[in-house]
Parts: sequence; C-alpha cells; structure tokens
Amino acid sequence: MTDLLSATWRKSSYSGTSGQCVEVADYLDAVTAVRDSKDPTGSALVFDRTSFTGFLESVKIGELDR
Repeated sequence: MTDLLSATWRKSSYSGTSGQCVEVADYLDAVTAVRDSKDPTGSALVFDRTSFTGFLESVKIGELDR
C-alpha cells in the first residue's frame, strides 16, 4: 500500500471553475496517484507508471467517456 499522507498534490491544468477537478500526486516512489479535489480525504486511484500512461491514453482518446 502507498502512503499518500505526505504526497504533494496538484490540480490538472484542464480543471476549470466548475468544481470538477482532478488532482495528481506524481512524485511518489514508482506510482502516480489521482483523486477528486472536492474530496481530498477520500479515496485515490494509485497507478504504477506503465498503468498511468495507459490510463492517460484511454482518457485522451475518449475511451472512458460515459
């Protein structure tokens, strides 16, 4: 399990003012974490580097759109 208590989070540059923001912690040991900025104490998705790259590619091509 990855300890995210000391993680430094940043908002996505694509986050607007609508309140639907994503935050990323990407300077962790071998993983990248993603969370909803409206719920900073809630769950976070944790990816290894390869999986995070695949996740970003899926988002970019719309594969995860509803």
